[in-house]
Amino acid sequence: MPAYVNRESRRRISQAVPAAEPSVLSHLTNKYSEGLPGARYYCGNQHIDAIERLCCDRALAAFGLDAARWGVNVQPYSCTSANFAVYTGLLLPNDRIMGLDSPSGGHVSHGYYTPSGKKVSGASIFFENLSYRVNPHTGYIDYDKVEEKAVDFHPKILICGASSYPRDWDYARMRLVADRCGAILMCDMAQISGLVAAKECRNPFDYCDIVTSTTHKSLRGPRGGIIFFRKGKILRKRSGSLSQVIENYQYDFEDRINFAVFPSMQGGPHNNHIAALAIALKQVASPEFKAYIQQVKKNAQALAMALLRRKCRLVTGGTDNHLVLWDLRTFGLTGKNFEKVCEACRISLNKTPIYGDNGSISPGGTPAMTTRGCLESEFEIMAEFLMRAAHIASIVLKEHGKLQKDFLKGLENNNDIIELRNQVETFALQFAMPGFDV
Repeated sequence: MPAYVNRESRRRISQAVPAAEPSVLSHLTNKYSEGLPGARYYCGNQHIDAIERLCCDRALAAFGLDAARWGVNVQPYSCTSANFAVYTGLLLPNDRIMGLDSPSGGHVSHGYYTPSGKKVSGASIFFENLSYRVNPHTGYIDYDKVEEKAVDFHPKILICGASSYPRDWDYARMRLVADRCGAILMCDMAQISGLVAAKECRNPFDYCDIVTSTTHKSLRGPRGGIIFFRKGKILRKRSGSLSQVIENYQYDFEDRINFAVFPSMQGGPHNNHIAALAIALKQVASPEFKAYIQQVKKNAQALAMALLRRKCRLVTGGTDNHLVLWDLRTFGLTGKNFEKVCEACRISLNKTPIYGDNGSISPGGTPAMTTRGCLESEFEIMAEFLMRAAHIASIVLKEHGKLQKDFLKGLENNNDIIELRNQVETFALQFAMPGFDV
């Protein structure tokens, strides 16, 4: 099938590519500006202040937030830094947090101990953590179990959001759980922030107290982190009535989180990143970005359906977002081996564990290839590439064994890999690469 079909669709989904690179490479990287706009440690920051204020305004606008009800800090260097700043600002050492278990798709920055008890991240080193899990049979989050654990554990922060969960979240249910156990409800929307901005998934801002994110991934900005926090008077829904103001109670997140970002956790903000983010956020609010995200979802669905037609097993049986989680155990493969074969064939994806096993792969590249102009028909072709890579991996495993060094030896000068690599490269070269307009 010709690559350049439906030119108008390709044009629309590629138009929103952020023009942020000049800002990232600019002299803004050289200005020290510790503190917040209007309250810097160093002088000569009037232009930096204007850029950061603009970035904050655009961040709120991109997600449709009222500046009287929400604040934002755009200085974190990553979402992991943003998450830890939230914990640092709102908790004491050894306070309790509760997030999705890493083998279930959660992120290590939400707190995680290995089965042997090893503390993997700062969140588990400095805070007490009890993770909740997906149902091992369905792959879906079991909200009844979440509530049962939370009521027993009483975390101070209850976290929703994940690194590799292909379904939408029930934020309303998580809000009820948080209220029942007296927890702050925090969402890490790093993977899905672009979908949230485009209103193509449920909105965590409707129910959560704190929302963090990366500024790249589906948001397509520069690499970094961001923290949104409620402010003003606390509203609570009461049974049978509208939301009401609880007099004399105010959210106290703003000063605590800002102080945690600086001076507690970081030095000077990266002003080049903030300027680039301001540019990206303007495009996030555009109709072209919404068209792009809609195509990302269509492409993920097309990839999922193509794999299902080939009798592949997908975690949860499909996807609601841009992630497709493929269980490779039916091929007798681990994600680690399959990832190595794909890398040799010039296919980028990432391995991720499935609860109770380590044999899955997450083809999360739908945003990237959508940015390059790919539509559903191209993802059908990609599914065939993935299937061929799985068959190659199975053959190499059978002929060379499970030891990693032997398996990798079997990839060297493998004719099947060379043939697939050539076909993948020929396919990929049909599509534009943002930043390389040759």
